Amino acid sequence: MSKYAFGVDVGGTSVKLGLFGAEGELLDKWEIPTVTENQGAAILPDIAKSILDKMEEKSLGEEDVAGIGIGVPGPVDRNGLLVGRAVNLGWDSLDIPKALQAYIKVPVKAANDANIAAFGELWQGGGRGYENMVAVTLGTGVGGGIIVDGRLLAGATGAGGEIGHLHLQDGEAESCNCRNKGCLEQYASATGIVRLAKRRLAEDEKPSTLRQGEITAKAVFDAVKAGDGVAIEIAERFGDYLGKGLAIVSAVVNPEVFVIGGGVSKAGEILLTFVEPCFQKYAFPQCRGAKFVLARLGNDAGIYGAAALVLRQ
Repeated sequence: MSKYAFGVDVGGTSVKLGLFGAEGELLDKWEIPTVTENQGAAILPDIAKSILDKMEEKSLGEEDVAGIGIGVPGPVDRNGLLVGRAVNLGWDSLDIPKALQAYIKVPVKAANDANIAAFGELWQGGGRGYENMVAVTLGTGVGGGIIVDGRLLAGATGAGGEIGHLHLQDGEAESCNCRNKGCLEQYASATGIVRLAKRRLAEDEKPSTLRQGEITAKAVFDAVKAGDGVAIEIAERFGDYLGKGLAIVSAVVNPEVFVIGGGVSKAGEILLTFVEPCFQKYAFPQCRGAKFVLARLGNDAGIYGAAALVLRQ
C-alpha cells in the first residue's frame, strides 16, 4: 500500500500543513493558528489534532502514514532537537520528534524551517535534478539552506546555512539582528536594500523616482526596471554584496545551483542579472559553473521540504 506523509511548517502566526503522496504529490494543504501563549505549549498538540482530523477525513490509519516532517524557526540538529530557543514560538530546547509522538504514534523528523524550504526546492522546485544546492531566502532577513550530496547540512548546533550572517563589511556602525555588524543580511535583505537606498540617496541630489514616496525593496527594483539610474546603482551595490557572499559560500560547499527565493525574489529574473556577474567576479574558478535560478514553490516550500524529510531521505 502506498504510504503518505505530512509536511508541517511552523511559523510565528500560522502553521502550514500538507498531505503528500508517496511520489511527492501534494494532495491537500491547510493552515491552523500558531498559539504561542504559555511558551507555545499548545502548538504540538494542535498540530497532532489537525493531522489526526485529516487522517480521519481521508480514512487513513497510522499504518498508512510514513511519517511527519516538521520545520521550525530555530536551530535544529540532525536528531530533531531544538538547540537553544525558538523565540517566535516561545520554545526552549526541545526534542521535537519525541514531543510530537506523545500525541500521534507515527515517525517524526524535524529540521530548521529555512533548511526544509531549501529541501523542498531541491525535491520539487527550482533545484530539482540537482544534489548540491544552496537556497537563499531574501526576505526581512537573509536565510539559507545548504544541501550537499542530497542531504541537509545542519551543522553541530543546527546553525548550518546561516549565510545571512557572513561578515562582509568592516566599519559598519549599525548592528544586525544577531548583534554583530557588517552581516550580509544588512545589505541583501529587503530591509538591507532599503538601507542601501537611503545611503545612496543621501550621497547627492541626483534625480530619482525613489525620492518620491516610501522606499522599499520592491520600489527599488520597479525603478530599476524603469531605467532609473540611482536605482540601478543601488541594485549594483546589492548585487556586489550578495554575489560576494555567495562566492564565499561556494568555496566551502561548491554547489551546482543557487536557488533564490523570498519576497525580494519577486522582482524576477532581473535580480539575477545583478548578482550573477558579481558572483563570477569573486568566485573561485572551479566554482564559477554554479547556476542561478529563482525558487518555484513560494510559500509551499516548507511543507514540501518537511514531507521530503520523510519521503526522500
